[in-house]
Amino acid sequence: MITKSHAKKHFNTVYEIINDASIAYKGIIPSDRWKEPYMTKEELKLQINEGVEFWNYLDGQEILGVMGIQFKEDVTLIRHAYVRTTERQKGIGKKLLRHLTEMAETPILIGTWVDASWAIRFYKKFGFRQLPNDEKNRLLKTYWSIPDRQVETSVVLASSDWKSD
Repeated sequence: MITKSHAKKHFNTVYEIINDASIAYKGIIPSDRWKEPYMTKEELKLQINEGVEFWNYLDGQEILGVMGIQFKEDVTLIRHAYVRTTERQKGIGKKLLRHLTEMAETPILIGTWVDASWAIRFYKKFGFRQLPNDEKNRLLKTYWSIPDRQVETSVVLASSDWKSD
């Protein structure tokens, strides 16, 4: 079952899942971008305060995966897609992504690490296409608040209704 996350009630669980699942990036993304915890509680609070709405995939009462959606100007961003390490490859990410894409009324953009090949393959399987570097750089600086080094080491994927420049 998919439910909207309640910031106060589910905060610690969302935090735990993000940091559990993000271990997949260790040794994959540039070492200067890796830190532990991957996302601090302060960073998570900031994401929520900036409008990221987290949605949970539940099995009974247990949250097994989380994915965020952020409505910004003329686009919808999919943010922070994570499934507990022990629950991967069970269709949880697929169910969350489908739910969030159905909510979107504007073109969807997704940013991820260029070396996270499994994430890129996952999104492409659902019809997202990787955008060229010049467009990626512009979009990351327009819709995300991330350091220049992260812009350099990331990609942006777009839904089929995205009209490139």
